[in-house]
Amino acid sequence: MAKLHTIGKTIVTVYANDHLPPHFHILNPDFEALVEIRTLTILRGEIDGSSGREALEWAKDNISVIRDEWNRVNPRWPL
Repeated sequence: MAKLHTIGKTIVTVYANDHLPPHFHILNPDFEALVEIRTLTILRGEIDGSSGREALEWAKDNISVIRDEWNRVNPRWPL
């Protein structure tokens, strides 16, 4: 697991050897979401509260960081 960003208890991460479509995770003790990298669509789960919204905003502003990390740890399915 590559932690890309932390906001309080909320973590933005990409897992190695993960499944398609290319995505990242927003994790929090109270919620979890799987978010498609290309569209920032929530594929599964939900985000809640200000930290979830801040994490999604951070992802939007740093999509190249997320994409590069996906490509690094999931070389079978590059973006």
